Amino acid sequence: MNVFVIRGGWMWRIVLLFLFFISAYIWYSFQWNVTTAFSASETNPIREIHMVTGEFKTVTADGKEIESYRFSPGTIFLKKGEKVHLQIYGVNGDEHPVIVEGTDIQATVKKGEETVIPLQFEKEGTYRLICLTHTDYEQNGPMIAYIVVD
Repeated sequence: MNVFVIRGGWMWRIVLLFLFFISAYIWYSFQWNVTTAFSASETNPIREIHMVTGEFKTVTADGKEIESYRFSPGTIFLKKGEKVHLQIYGVNGDEHPVIVEGTDIQATVKKGEETVIPLQFEKEGTYRLICLTHTDYEQNGPMIAYIVVD
């Protein structure tokens, strides 16, 4: 009768190998559930990016009310030459006239409405989306979003 004996050093190697295969199987099985967040297709080559206007408001210890307006998200990323529709929904503030610094792009975002701004940059860099109503601290700003083009 033959008996198969596994020594202690080999036992750990077999256990580690078994754990490796189990881990690989679990990782691989989860890959079937991965959902692509964005995929540009030939049928819709224009990507949509959604943004909203927002407001922070508080009262200081001495009773003074302060507020600040912002865009959310505050930074978006584009590829050079990519066509994008920036869709800004006005939530807070009655009206926000905006410009994209370094371009001729201008628009007005109104409360309760969505403003669509077509974007396509041929030059890499960081462009600022600036609200002309809230340009600095005195006007409850600055209300700026950054457009990073790579």
